[in-house]
Amino acid sequence: MATRRDGREVVVKVLRPGMREQIGRDLEVLDALAAMAERWWPEARRLRPIEVVREYRQTVLDELDLMREAANASQLKRNFATSQLLYVPEVHWDLCRGDVMVMERIHGVPIGDLATLRARGTDFKRLAENGVEIFFTQVFRHNFFHADMHPGNIFVIVDDPAAPRYAAVDFGIVGTLSLRDQRYLAEIFLAVFDRDYRRVAELHIECGWVPPATRVDEMESAVRTICEPIFDRPLCEISFGTVLLRLFAALQRFDGQIQPQLILLQKTLLNIEGLGRQLYPELDIWQTATPVLRAWMRDRVRPGTLWKEFRRQFPDALEFVKSLPTMAKRLADRYDEGSLRVAVDTTAIEELRRDLAASNRRQHQLLAVVAISAVVLAGMIAWALRPI
Repeated sequence: MATRRDGREVVVKVLRPGMREQIGRDLEVLDALAAMAERWWPEARRLRPIEVVREYRQTVLDELDLMREAANASQLKRNFATSQLLYVPEVHWDLCRGDVMVMERIHGVPIGDLATLRARGTDFKRLAENGVEIFFTQVFRHNFFHADMHPGNIFVIVDDPAAPRYAAVDFGIVGTLSLRDQRYLAEIFLAVFDRDYRRVAELHIECGWVPPATRVDEMESAVRTICEPIFDRPLCEISFGTVLLRLFAALQRFDGQIQPQLILLQKTLLNIEGLGRQLYPELDIWQTATPVLRAWMRDRVRPGTLWKEFRRQFPDALEFVKSLPTMAKRLADRYDEGSLRVAVDTTAIEELRRDLAASNRRQHQLLAVVAISAVVLAGMIAWALRPI
């Protein structure tokens, strides 16, 4: 802690010397372990250890850049500027550097200090529900969420015990999702809540989390087996995070792959739920989160939103249309010169090769030739029929 010359109290965060080098060595060890797992562990293709470590590497290295953390804090503060749910300290940009961050000092009660919160008459039910609403608002409304919300980073401002306000610190780890992942997650959560298990199965296939050849009825049965015992309990005992983890675990049967981009979300969701239930054991996560999800889904199809998206993408689409004659001429010239080549995705060929490895050698060779020929022919047909 420190005090500026104008009397404002601030908190100074400094990166320790040698941290980048130490973490770099640790990451090298993780890279080596991931590579060994990818080579020798049968489950590696599904669990994708190299991609998981790559995602972790990026997260950790970003956390070492204190200017990036300051920018994260500013973005989060702007997102909640008109909200009474979350307070984010002000960043003192004139004093920030890559290894130094200075921000406003806040005065609040650590969220783990339940005795002090109780003594001040804090409304724990509202506090717990606000935490859930904050998280789902960040994920779906803002698409920018604080991904390190453990009790050490959260304080409570209890100037009004009936309307307690969260205050967050430590913004080194934040998460974002693609619009595609946002939509699929929202639909999956709502479909689970509505017990529409077939829709849950269809969504897993549509978003590519399981192979496209997966039978919908088998996936539906597996999802029902997971969710029905959960919904047999009171809603206040049902965990969003647990449902998500069990659904991903069920993907193993269907050769589903881990989604590295969702790891931060799952971790944060489990933290938020655990914290909320610690504050108020009867917390109904579903009742609090579902209105946020439904409102976001409705907003995605409103005329105003569609018009905004159209206006944003129209210049790029116009430039593409204007470039079509030039692109067509270039393709025609390359065809006339005999330099036109068709790229073929070899992933399908490699999968066929592995599947046929146990077959008779002669059959293997014959089928492989047929399969490769079919893939090449399909690629040529797709290229020929593509829109120009």
